[in-house]
Amino acid sequence: MVFGEGDPQADLMIIGEGPGEEEDRQGRPFVGRSGKLLDRLLLEEIGIPRSAVYIANVVKCRPPGNRDPLPIEIEACRPWLEAQVELIAPKVFLTLGNFSTKLLLSTTDGITKLRGHVYPWGPAGAVLVPTYHPAAALRGSGDVMAGMRADFVRVKEALAGA
Repeated sequence: MVFGEGDPQADLMIIGEGPGEEEDRQGRPFVGRSGKLLDRLLLEEIGIPRSAVYIANVVKCRPPGNRDPLPIEIEACRPWLEAQVELIAPKVFLTLGNFSTKLLLSTTDGITKLRGHVYPWGPAGAVLVPTYHPAAALRGSGDVMAGMRADFVRVKEALAGA
């Protein structure tokens, strides 16, 4: 089980899909190649280290064969994520990829349509900024990485305005 980690007083909470192979092995979220890219973008675009944020996933266990999480798995883990959101109570949420974005925004629209915007969401006037999953940037075009960088700048602006 990969529950989550980070600063319990964080102003930024990052929510991904679920643990991959390396995350499952280490019991920590975003520690593989995607995690290294996430850490780099946090420093380069927002100016904060990983230790200053809280990182969680929609599902807490790695789906077999690294497949997409099933709706029943997402619903089974939802109370845990809701408790994390309530306890951390950040000012800004950054969702990585389709699953976390669709779940939190209660939509069927995909990440390509949703990213590039800031949405009011959550407790006490918090906002949500959706972006691509780092794995998409690692296997995608420069457009995906440019979009991610722009979304991280939106996070920085939201943190400054919070």
